[in-house]
Amino acid sequence: METLPIGDFAARSGVAPSALRYYEREGLIRSTRTGGNQRRYLRSELRRVAFIKIAQQVGVSLEEIRDALAELPENRTPTKADWARLSAHWRRKLEERISIMERLRDQLTGCIGCGCLSLQRCSLINPADRLAARGSGPQMIINPPS
Repeated sequence: METLPIGDFAARSGVAPSALRYYEREGLIRSTRTGGNQRRYLRSELRRVAFIKIAQQVGVSLEEIRDALAELPENRTPTKADWARLSAHWRRKLEERISIMERLRDQLTGCIGCGCLSLQRCSLINPADRLAARGSGPQMIINPPS
């Protein structure tokens, strides 16, 4: 089986060698060692790294990625069917994140439009600070009114 030294693997995967070493310490990817103790990665590990990068880009934590990879038989690389199953599991979380991002995009400049710059005193968006009853943080974005 063809193996790649860490520099070549990093260039091919688009992930820094330090991140690859971290992924390995975390049990997300595997390498073998040469007689001179240099890391060598199987080419098939590129798919695992791609899986990790894609999952991270959509907001999946490394812990969730590790748990998902641990579900695979014999620590194998995720297949298309595996990705479909795992992504279905994450779908609700991703839909919630998309919804929050859309509200953020649509309301990002709403407060600045009136010039008061204060959601606590704003008589249009938050009269009498009624949003405080919902909790702390950006309630109009996280928990919009129904």
